[in-house]
Amino acid sequence: MTIAAGTPGIALMEAAGRAVAGETAGLVRSRGRVAIVCGPGNNGGDGFVAARVLSGWGYSVEVGLLGRREALRGDAATAAAGFRGAVLPAADLDLSRAAGVVDAVFGAGLARDVDGEARTAVERINAFARTGRPVVAVDVPSGLDGATGRIRGAAVEATSSVTFFRLKPGHLLEPGRSLCGTIRLADIGIPASVLPRIAPKAFVNGPRLWRGALPRLGSGSHKYTRGAALVLSGPAHATGAARLAARAALRAGAGIVSIASPPESVAVNAAHMTAVMVAPFAGLQGFEALLADARRRAIALGPGAGVGPELRRLVTAALTQPGDGRTVVLDADALTSFAGEAETLGRLVGRGGHSAILTPHEGEFARLFAGAGGANAEDDKLARARAAARLTGAVVLLKGPDTVVAAPDGRASIGWDLPPTLATAGSGDVLTGFVAGLAAQGVPAFEAASAAVWLHGAAARALGPGLISEDLPEALPAVLRELDGFGADRLFSRR
Repeated sequence: MTIAAGTPGIALMEAAGRAVAGETAGLVRSRGRVAIVCGPGNNGGDGFVAARVLSGWGYSVEVGLLGRREALRGDAATAAAGFRGAVLPAADLDLSRAAGVVDAVFGAGLARDVDGEARTAVERINAFARTGRPVVAVDVPSGLDGATGRIRGAAVEATSSVTFFRLKPGHLLEPGRSLCGTIRLADIGIPASVLPRIAPKAFVNGPRLWRGALPRLGSGSHKYTRGAALVLSGPAHATGAARLAARAALRAGAGIVSIASPPESVAVNAAHMTAVMVAPFAGLQGFEALLADARRRAIALGPGAGVGPELRRLVTAALTQPGDGRTVVLDADALTSFAGEAETLGRLVGRGGHSAILTPHEGEFARLFAGAGGANAEDDKLARARAAARLTGAVVLLKGPDTVVAAPDGRASIGWDLPPTLATAGSGDVLTGFVAGLAAQGVPAFEAASAAVWLHGAAARALGPGLISEDLPEALPAVLRELDGFGADRLFSRR
């Protein structure tokens, strides 16, 4: 689009190559030897520009090319002509003496598995990377599918990746995220005015995406205007998960949170809860009576609730009892109770006029969507989450280090910096509570789920190593202060 509007392609390639050269110079500070492995297309053209620029800065540069120099076409041929140094066959390029390597073999549009000479080049670059010396990838590490984050046969393990205009899903989805190293986004002259024509529906999950949907307190606010949430408790021996979710909902801003307790759980919940209220109920009719309170804008079911027909009935009631349009958050046991029956669950969503948010981890997702048409286990994570959202009519929050939130209309957010310290028992229950707490305040389902994922990660980053799930709600006020004071960029931008 930019070229069609009048910008020469070689101008974009020049800017891209200079950005790659700048990143390489920052990692290879000694002005030592840089080996650049170029592919036969425009990615290789970027590499030739970087080679020329680095040579001009005093670096010793050697270029290896997959294919023949005279076979290059278009802008790549122009860029190669501007480099006056020797160009060797890629197989003859000696990487052992290099201080750094630039991987300019393949870009984000790779549509086939890497094999033959290209695979050999990837494996040689990885052997170099394992020595601890830097590898800079142009656009994405070669062999990485930019749309899915999957490895196409073999992929480079980069220290840093320099990409252009906007990130690609493969930069954020695992294993791509881990292969990219530090990601640098370079402006090469593509104007933002092309975005409306592209109409992207996938977004980095950050405050810019959902901050405007968060509620603002006013002088007339009280606990019910802030929203009420109801969290279903499990039996007496399994109440902790629901309590974690309930406290998290309260910390996320819900004005009043109640924990729906079957008779055998009332005493243990009451002994542990202070700010969270206990709402006793017995059986389906008792639960329906709790649902009849229209002030309860968010209902969370699943954490520690116990898999089986009784929970299915409670989920059905929450989704189908007519009301003013609340949000029903389903996690853990609530999802497993519908294992293999995703379409059945989907037929319930929306019957009562309510929104639904499903929050599975990979195992729960596989059980729920087993045999479901469209949500194929072999598809990439973004595609699976979108398919699941379309199938069920719910927002799907598919957890993991690259958590994807997908809406039925195709919008999706991808979590990019979720700390591994979140891998602790109860962390997912807290996330469910954050989602419910935001939804109780009237935040739309997609924004509530996306914001909860980001806040969950930000709280974990603030705590650092040693966190346990109980710590996460207590870390949230400091994160929210930063967010409310427009200091979120400091938390979000870590590099």
